[in-house]
Amino acid sequence: MSDLRRRALGGAKTVSRRARAKAESGLSSSNHSPNGSPGNSRPGSRPSSHPGSRYASEDEYASASDNDDITTIDTGSVSGDEDNTDYTWAERLQDRVTELQDRKRSSVQGREATLGGYNHILKHHVALRQLDRSVADIMPILLKDSKNGSSEEERLRAIKAFTLTLITCPSDTIFDQALPILKSACHDAEADAEAIKVETIRALCFAVTYGGGSSNAAEEVLDFLLEIVESDGHSVNAPDSGAVVTAALQAWAFVASHMDDLTVQFEAAIEAFMEQLDSSDPDVQTSAGVNIALLFESARDYEADTGESFDQQYNQHRIMTRMGEIVRDSSKTVSKKERRNLRSNFSSIVTSLERGKGPGYSTAGRSGPNPHTGGSTTDEGEFREFGYRERIRVYNQFLLIDTWSLHARVEVLKSLLGAGFAIHYLENPVVRDILRGADVEYVTNKKTKK
Repeated sequence: MSDLRRRALGGAKTVSRRARAKAESGLSSSNHSPNGSPGNSRPGSRPSSHPGSRYASEDEYASASDNDDITTIDTGSVSGDEDNTDYTWAERLQDRVTELQDRKRSSVQGREATLGGYNHILKHHVALRQLDRSVADIMPILLKDSKNGSSEEERLRAIKAFTLTLITCPSDTIFDQALPILKSACHDAEADAEAIKVETIRALCFAVTYGGGSSNAAEEVLDFLLEIVESDGHSVNAPDSGAVVTAALQAWAFVASHMDDLTVQFEAAIEAFMEQLDSSDPDVQTSAGVNIALLFESARDYEADTGESFDQQYNQHRIMTRMGEIVRDSSKTVSKKERRNLRSNFSSIVTSLERGKGPGYSTAGRSGPNPHTGGSTTDEGEFREFGYRERIRVYNQFLLIDTWSLHARVEVLKSLLGAGFAIHYLENPVVRDILRGADVEYVTNKKTKK
């Protein structure tokens, strides 16, 4: 197993200092949640149910407050054979795998439909057992289609299929084969093929972490992604593409979150991210700000773990001042909704830099109980901050996101899995390990229980 994947699947970087401190005191949330998928996890669907009924309703993911992240559900079918209620998802998946392997007499439209159906099933079900025997044959096919597919849609779906397969069945050997193909696909795609470039960038960040990439390989991928950011997308024939630059920023954060030490990357990375704060795209600005917060979080972790002082070239006050200016100036250039989101995100980042906290930390709060009205005398005059408010609801659980490392991983996972995020969190060992540092709170009778 590669060094990078070993850290990804169990390294200390996944767990925040705060979580480690709680673990030492016996209060770690890991005592309340399983470390991985149960050995005999339930199948993703009942053989006799209609495809739409297999996925939870939006009510099951309803948030208790506006601060919670809501997972929405897509129940659309992908092919006519889903109307057969006796046709299980595992049987449909096996048919799609057979079609992928048998390319004789296949048409472009047929391959697109096969890939679409394959992706839909892998998003909404954890198919490790079903794919285990055929994954070695499927991966090369998907990589070939990623670069040489006959249509843009076929290439796009093949790249998505590669990433979904990898997160279902991680590999120790596929990275070396995938790297040149994915980089070439990203470069060769037409300038207006933003979706292909975005998916290829996302595939790269999973390939290096769960496809057998080493620490040196991760640094190579970080350099490739940073070049996209520094060049505003020109390096991959996507000039001034906000979508591509945002994807590169998010993928950079995902890979960086699996590394123990970012001191070598710090100076060049923060320079590039500071420049992107001046972007005209709010998504680029937000992602750049998140990456700056991640770098400073990494620096704090480095100092705590080694006892050595990390010399930071950039003054945090300068960064916070610049973010305040951007929020004020944005009133004339972006919509009201975008301005509100930008203000909220930058406020979270500024608080993080000021207080050494993670994302979504609220300094607002309330005073403690009043002893004159029956409260405890020991709490008189105490002010309690609300603290971390960034949470994701998965059925009856809330995942508390209290580090920028976890935030970066969640953003990429949500982009990849969409409505399938919940089922993968519950049953996919890879996703559980990616988010292993998240505290879990359980909702019982409309009350939250840690």
